[in-house]
Amino acid sequence: MIDSDELDTIPGAHQSEPHRERLAQRLNWLRAGVLGANDGIVSVAAVAVGVAGATGAIAPLLTAGLAALVGGAISMALGEYVSVSSQRDSEHALIAKERRELAEMPDEELQELAGLYRAKGLSPETARQVAVELTEHDALEAHLSAELGIDQADVVSPWHAAFASAVSFTIGGILPLIPMLLLPEAVRVPLTFVVVIIALAATGWLAAYIGGSSRGRATVRVVVGGALALIATFAIGTLLGTTGVV
Repeated sequence: MIDSDELDTIPGAHQSEPHRERLAQRLNWLRAGVLGANDGIVSVAAVAVGVAGATGAIAPLLTAGLAALVGGAISMALGEYVSVSSQRDSEHALIAKERRELAEMPDEELQELAGLYRAKGLSPETARQVAVELTEHDALEAHLSAELGIDQADVVSPWHAAFASAVSFTIGGILPLIPMLLLPEAVRVPLTFVVVIIALAATGWLAAYIGGSSRGRATVRVVVGGALALIATFAIGTLLGTTGVV
């Protein structure tokens, strides 16, 4: 792994490119945070707007909104923890397997590493030399990088992902609750729509920026999906309120 001090000594290294240490953990944390915020905005807003379509009373709105906020934050945290824990356990198992193979059959592992570099286009002589030098420097790191694309110092943390998801979901969920609970009934729903659309556009843009994908396309997808969810729940709430079911 190239740390920040080593990077500064590499000729031609671009400081803006993602060479820094623990990149996977930071990206995982950001990904979980952005997705959590997006889910919080849509989930809580959909529940609140649905209730607002059925009744204008504040008490049901507050109860439903808080229930969606707390339940969603816990669900997001648990989901991220379980998902990332499974990924981490798999990576640890692969690291242990590679370490065992290096201890039990180092010659075969050296040949395998040289073969991997030949497959990447190096000549047999150069591939062998690269494999030998990397093995002398850090055999385990060399094999994990070439074979599995894993850095043992960059294994993602399930606790980071869970915490990021819970906090971001809560922050995202609070955004639509504020106008829903504080604004007059006549403008409550339309202004909540506006707040949600703006917030979703921001999270969609940020998610695309982190992932390096098309920001416009990602933003439109998130905004359209969120708008459809709000329209559907508001229609259901209005229908149930009109028919006297609630």
